[in-house]
Amino acid sequence: MAADTLGSYGSLARFPDLERIMKVNEKTVLAAAGDIADFQFLQEIITQKQIDENCRDDGFTLKPKAMHSWLTRVLYNRRSKFDPLWNIFLVGGMQDDEPFLGYVNLQGTAFTETLIATGLGGEMAQPVMRAAMEKKGGLLSLEEAKEVILKCVRLGYLRDCRGYPKFHVAVITKEGAKVEGPLMIDSDWEYAKNIAGFE
Repeated sequence: MAADTLGSYGSLARFPDLERIMKVNEKTVLAAAGDIADFQFLQEIITQKQIDENCRDDGFTLKPKAMHSWLTRVLYNRRSKFDPLWNIFLVGGMQDDEPFLGYVNLQGTAFTETLIATGLGGEMAQPVMRAAMEKKGGLLSLEEAKEVILKCVRLGYLRDCRGYPKFHVAVITKEGAKVEGPLMIDSDWEYAKNIAGFE
């Protein structure tokens, strides 16, 4: 999973250092798009859920399918009250040693898939990820997946006038989950000085 660090206020790039990927536990990671305040509201609840799980110390942990199902119920419930949480969430993790990736939006619409992109990434990054999988003829290795994700993040930044070069990447394996970053996109704008007429 990858997400940039920018929080916009309309068209104003207001908060440049946000973290929109949350490590829930060693098996589950959550990424959010949309309203930052709504994400922070849910983040507090999820953090408390995880603290409660740790206090029980019964050998069970919050798995990604359970998190995905819970988010679906919460978002659908808020939508039904005409007070939606304006977010799209991706839940990733390892469910009984099998990879899991799920999508939930503000209407409570939910599905699982092998690859998902939100926002402008759905238009630009998803075709790149699908092409990489079709070229390989199946699922990608960890290194191949990282390479494609970085390519997609870079593409999103270079093609979106509201894009931002800092981002976080989450990697979830059988050994555990980790969030890396903030990282910077390698971009070279030297050619811009040769463009005349915009001084």
